[in-house]
Amino acid sequence: MTKPDPPPALRMLNGVAASGCGFKLNRPLTANKKSHTRAGARDTQESQSSGASIIVPANHREKLQHPGDAEKMSPKEPLPAVQDVLKKAFRVVEHQHGLWKSTLSDCLPLLTSLSNLAEQLQASQNVQLEETPLRAFPDLKDRLRRKLLAAGDAILDQLGEKLTSLLQVRDTVSSHVEQVFELYEQKADELGLDIVLQPSAVSPSLADMLAWLQDIDRHYRNVYLERKYLLSQIQWGNLPNIQTLPHAWDRISENDQDLVQDILLNVSFFLET
Repeated sequence: MTKPDPPPALRMLNGVAASGCGFKLNRPLTANKKSHTRAGARDTQESQSSGASIIVPANHREKLQHPGDAEKMSPKEPLPAVQDVLKKAFRVVEHQHGLWKSTLSDCLPLLTSLSNLAEQLQASQNVQLEETPLRAFPDLKDRLRRKLLAAGDAILDQLGEKLTSLLQVRDTVSSHVEQVFELYEQKADELGLDIVLQPSAVSPSLADMLAWLQDIDRHYRNVYLERKYLLSQIQWGNLPNIQTLPHAWDRISENDQDLVQDILLNVSFFLET
C-alpha cells in the first residue's frame, strides 16, 4: 500500500537529512514563447516555401538565449509572497484579538448578574412566607420565581450572543491561518529549508511565525470550547453552580491573556516593514 506524501516541512527535513542541503528548484526553466508566436509562424511558412533558414529577430534571440528570464519575471517571488500573507494573517489576529477581549469583558457583568439572580432564587426558596405578613399572598413565591427565571433567561440569551461572537473570532482566525499554510505548501519546495529557518533583523523566521499561527489557532479553539462548556452547564436546578460562574470564568481568563499578545509583540517589527 502506497504511503501518502509527507507534508512540505517534513519533506524538507528529510531532504536535508539525506543530502545535507536544502531543496533545489525542480521546475525546468522554459522560454517565453508567446512573444514570438506570430513572427515564428510567419517565418516558418516562408522557410518551408523557399527553403531559406528562419531569421529570428534580435529581441527574440535574446529571450531564447536567456530562458531563465521567464522565471525571473514571475508575478511574485516565493519569500515575499509568503511574508505578505503572514502579515495579513497577523494583522487579522491583532484586530480579532481586540474583539475577543472586548467580548469577554462584556460577559463578566452578565455572569455576575446571573449569579446574583441565582442567589435570590435560592433565598426565595428557603424563606417561609407562611410565617410572615406576606402569607396573605399565597402565589407570591411562585410569581417571584417566574420573574427571576425570566430575567435569568434574558441574560442567558445575551451570553449566547457573546458566545457566537467568540466563535466568529475563532473561525476568522482559523480561516486566515489555513490560507497561510495553503500558500506555504505551494511555495515550500521553492523556498528551501535555509530560507524557512533564517530570521532577519526585523523578522522572525518563517518557521517561527508559522508555528506561532498554529499556536494562536489552537489557543482560540481550546479557550472557546472551555467557555462554551462552562455556559452549557448552566441549569436552574443547580443554583449553587450558577453562583460560582464568575469565578470559573475568571479562571479560564487567567490562561487567555498572554499567549496571543506575546506573539503579536514578537512580530511587531515585522508588521511595520
